[in-house]
This record gives sequence, structure tokens and C-alpha cells, in this order.
Amino acid sequence: MASNGTTAPVVDATESNPLVHDYPGPLKIAVVGAGIGGLSAAIALRRQGHMVDLYEQSSLASETGAAVHLAPNSNGLLRRWGIYAEKFGACNTTKVVEFAYTGGVIKEVDLTMPNKMWQHPWQLVHRVALHDNLKAVATAQDAPGPPATLYTSSKVTGVDPDARTLTFANGSTRTADLIIGADGIYSKTRKALGGPETKLFGSGKAAFRFLLPRQVALDDPVTRPLVDRVDSLCMWFSDDRRVVMYPCNNNDTLNFVLIHPANLSHASPSDEWNKQGSLEQVLKVYKDFDPAVKQLISKVSPEELKVWQLLDMDKLPSWARGGVALLGDAAHPFTPHQGQGAGQAMEDAAALAVVLPKGTAPKDVPERLRLYERIRYDRAHNIQEYSRQSGKDWVNGVPQIDVMKYTAYNFGHDEFDNSTRVFNEWLSSQKPDLYRRMPVGFGPAPGPRQDVCGRPRSGLNQSRFVTTTVKFETSRTYLESLFPTPAFRFLSPATVCLASVVVTTLDGMAWLGGSGYSRPPVVGTYLPVLFENLADAIITGRDELGFNKTFCDIDIDRSSGGDGTSYNACCSWRGAKFMEIALDDLQQEGTDVTADKEGSDILTYKYIPATGQPGKADVEYACVVPAAEEAKVAARTVESRATAGKASLKFDAGSWQTLPTLHHVASVLAGIPVYRVVEATVVEGTGVPDVSSCRRIE
Repeated sequence: MASNGTTAPVVDATESNPLVHDYPGPLKIAVVGAGIGGLSAAIALRRQGHMVDLYEQSSLASETGAAVHLAPNSNGLLRRWGIYAEKFGACNTTKVVEFAYTGGVIKEVDLTMPNKMWQHPWQLVHRVALHDNLKAVATAQDAPGPPATLYTSSKVTGVDPDARTLTFANGSTRTADLIIGADGIYSKTRKALGGPETKLFGSGKAAFRFLLPRQVALDDPVTRPLVDRVDSLCMWFSDDRRVVMYPCNNNDTLNFVLIHPANLSHASPSDEWNKQGSLEQVLKVYKDFDPAVKQLISKVSPEELKVWQLLDMDKLPSWARGGVALLGDAAHPFTPHQGQGAGQAMEDAAALAVVLPKGTAPKDVPERLRLYERIRYDRAHNIQEYSRQSGKDWVNGVPQIDVMKYTAYNFGHDEFDNSTRVFNEWLSSQKPDLYRRMPVGFGPAPGPRQDVCGRPRSGLNQSRFVTTTVKFETSRTYLESLFPTPAFRFLSPATVCLASVVVTTLDGMAWLGGSGYSRPPVVGTYLPVLFENLADAIITGRDELGFNKTFCDIDIDRSSGGDGTSYNACCSWRGAKFMEIALDDLQQEGTDVTADKEGSDILTYKYIPATGQPGKADVEYACVVPAAEEAKVAARTVESRATAGKASLKFDAGSWQTLPTLHHVASVLAGIPVYRVVEATVVEGTGVPDVSSCRRIE
């Protein structure tokens, strides 16, 4: 193999490669609409290095006074963009209370424990505060990527998807590489997609909405019991109408949405979002409700009361055409029953940005927009349908569906992680001859003949082996990207899960560790990657066992401190560190440690590439090492076990120059969030399993 010293292997880049994003300039992107969806798109796309212009038809001088839900799925995206809603008054949703319309609690659910399933909080925030912070981040000079430019009072009257041109009310035009229609339910951009016209229609419901200072209700002994719960989503139900109340602004403000039959409030489809409502009309619609609820409603300032009809729309056959794509309500309008409208617009924005990385060429935009639609279409419309179902009238005082049954699907999702996985799979499919090698969960692997993008090259690596265990809490949605096939999945929908990093020395521990993935009927611990520092039969044994082994240098230091209470391990390649473990204050767990825990089954995935046929496999299937059977073959004797008082785990992605054969693995490991170290131990003993019980899962 050819080598050029300490530099990266030589790559022949003469051929065009679909996996390489090397267009020299940023995409010029025009976003029509600067609401929550448009601003989210601007933030996500500027972070990819693109130039974004926002065109808003209003002056943004009087934003709507209302509140919105930030469920864990959307809050995770905001946090990824550096926006933490609790800094501007968001309230955590810790309780859901359902009342009968005549008074009395139907159901009260404490969400303290259920919310621990999600790595991001479920919050309630003032819409104006959220909008202001999105706008600030989108246009900030010091945020990642070039700042977006916002043009207000810029009404778009026409869109040409083929020429990628906008026409404005004043007759001027703008051309961009990509046009995003984030202009809401009355979208003008939507007409540019062509095809049969999709008309809006009434859902049969309308809504009054208003904000009320909580203190006003607390000062009245009649209404105080209705508002004395903080951080609570409260709902009063009759069969065909309901009152929804939840807090924002650090529980100082209450947001009300009063949903009722549309014919009772005279709202029409042409009404704008901020049409003035009448308190007399509200009290008439809700005349049979608990007098305390009516007294609470009566405290609204008349000018604060608004009414609008809840509109719906059939599925569009497509969200994209040429260089134009729709986002948020322009593509899939929501009724406000699930609180996911803003969140789904944010998810759209995240997916768009993932499929348009820096270096994307303008000619590739139409194809990427089709991929964006494929990623988002089913999920957005599924949640849209959930919203419709949850808005159905009750029958004899009983809801027709259990809204909470959809929580796992709504909340247990991270669109950035999901889109990244789909996009990477799609990229790999564009080059069928790309080499895939174990561990396949990390995507295409570099080799002596190809780099990670499948470009011809020469040069390879060499490497070394060792052990200890650090168990930590992390993100399920991120770790799912390491699965080799859809046959693997987590047992629980919780987005907080446990993972372990295990370093094993030949003269110490003899068990393997990995991340907590499982799927019936075989439940166990999935091993995404096993680093070894020996280039002999131990490494080549992976072909038989399906173990995802790869080479690196592993250095162990148990001398620091001089008293045996410290343990340090470092994984590196030619001096470039990519993983470090540090354990301090190790305490022995007494003398009776000979009874070893059996442990869980180990799940692996065997993949052997076909000789002379890049991109094809001779063998591909899942394997399991049953812990009980393995214990019979090679029982371990544990001689000592120590638990660390302090432990840390650090990853470094490095680069293709410093880690030419491991960067694709190290960069994924570096993205794993470490929320909390649960346990760190060092176990020593005798008895090395021969893994002879490893078998294929049919």
C-alpha cells in the first residue's frame, strides 16, 4: 500500500461523487413568512452555512398574544439551536387535569415521573416570547453561520418554482436557489406547486382565545381554586365544547382556548386569526358551564378576546416542486387539539437543513426537497390526524379516544437524529459500490481502496487492546442511529436510556459491553463497536462471531495517585485521542465478590462484504451470545470489584487527517450526549469466555 508519511492517504477526486458536498458557495434561500416555522428554517439553514432571506408580509409590530406547547420533540430542536425557553418564561408541564363542565375533577395526572422518559422538557411558553427569541437567533451576528436578513412589509404575490423566482406586491422580483413557503394556512406559495387546487374547509369548530393575568383570578375567592395549580394544563369538557387553560410567563399569565361548534360564534373561514370576539357571545356559548369557570372567563379584558374558525385541509399530493418546498401550516395545517402545530413546523425546518448540508449544489436542490418530503410526510400527517381525532366531541361525557396514547409517538422523536439517519442511508444508496464494513451501524467505512465517500485511494491503518465499565444515561433517539437494521429497536419509548462504555483487558474482565438496545423476541444488550489493540486472530474472529471489532491503541494507567484508587483509559490512533475514561476514589466492595452477575445477552450484527462486489454482502444477519449458555461454557471467578466515587467519560471526534480510519466512528461517538454517569466499576478475575455459544438469530 502506498503511503505519504504522516498526511492522509491520497484520494483521487477526479470523478463526480454524490456523497461529496463541495459546491464552493452557500445556497441562496428565500423564506416566505417569518413566523415560528420560517424563523426555525432560517436558524437551521444558516447553521449549515447558507444565506437566508426572510420575507414577511406584516410589519411584525403587533405579534399575536397567545401561548404554545413546546413538547419534548420540538424543545430538543430549540435546545440544539441554543434556545432555552425557560430563560424567557416557559413553564414546565407537570400536571394535566380534566374537569367536568359542571365542575369536579374527572382525571388528574401527575407528569413528574412520566416526563422523566424524555430527555427534554414539555413546556408552555408565550408565543411572542418564543417568536422574539427565534427572530433574535435567526438574525444574530454572533450565531453559527451567516445571519439571516429579515424583510418586513414584503408581500409575495407570485412564485415560479422552475425559475425559483418570487414576485412581490410592489412588482419587484427576487431569485433564489431555494424558496421555502412558510406562509401559513393561507399560503400563497402553495399555489406554485400546481396540480389540483386544495381548498381549506371548516372543521366544524371555532375557538375563542385570550390571555389573563393569573393574579386577577387568584384575588377572587370564587376563581382561586381553578388556578391555584402551577405548571398545569387544565381542561373543562362537555360533549361538544371545551375550555383549555395553561400557564406561561413563569405562571404569571394564563392562556385560554375555548373550542366550540363554529355556528355558535359566527366565525367564518375568511376571518383572520385576530378577529375581535364578544364576551357576551362567549358566556352564551358556555352558559351551562360551572359558574366559577364563567366567572373566570368574565375577567378577560374585552379587547383581549379573539375568535377564529378552525380550518382544515386535505393532504397535498406533494409539498415540493422544482426549487420550492412548503413547511409548517402551509403544508399541513393543524387544529389546536394536540399542541403540535409549532412543533411540526420546527421538525420540518430541522429536516430541511439536514438534507441541505454546506456544499450542496443548487442543481441538487429539487432532489433534496423530494427527500425532505419523504422524511416528513407521514409523520406530519399522522400527528395532524391525531389532532383531528383528539378534537372529536365527547359522547355521553366520555372521550372517543385516549389522547395520551399518542404521547410516545409525539414526544419520543428527534427529527434531527431521524433525518440524519435517513439522509445518510439515502446518500449511501446513491453510490451502490460503496464499501460497507463492520461495524455497519456507523455507516460506510474507509478502507485501503476507498475513502468514506467511496473515492479511490491508497493507505490503511494499524492498531492495539484493554477494560473497565462506565454506565451512563444518554439519548435513545441518538443511539438508534447505530442500529444496523430496522429489526433492532428499544424495548421502551423513553428517550432517556442507559449505555455503557466497557474497556476489557486480557488479564482482567472478560465480558463485553455496549449500549442498551433490545427487541423481542431476543432481548439483550447491543454491541455497536468493540475496539481492540491486537491485530491477530482476536480481531479476525469477528468474521465468525459478528462482533463489531476495530483496531485502536488502548492505554491503561492505574498508577496515578500511587494508592490504587484511580483508573484511566485512553483510546487513540497514532497519538490522536478519541475516547478517555477517568475513574477516581475506587473503593473495594468487601471480600465476598466471588458470585459474578450473569449479565445480559449480547446482540451483534454480522456483515461480511462480497469479494469483488463493492456494496454487496455475502453474509448479513443478527447474532446473540446468550449469557446463561456462555456461563456454562466458561464460568468467571471474580477476585475483586471496586466502585468509583468519581468518573468521567470524554469523546473527541478528531478529523479524517488525525483519525483516517476511525473518524466515521469517533464522530458518532462524540455526538452521544452523556447526561449522567450512573455507575463506574473495575472488576478483576479469571475465566475468559470463548463465545462458543454465539448463534444466529433467524
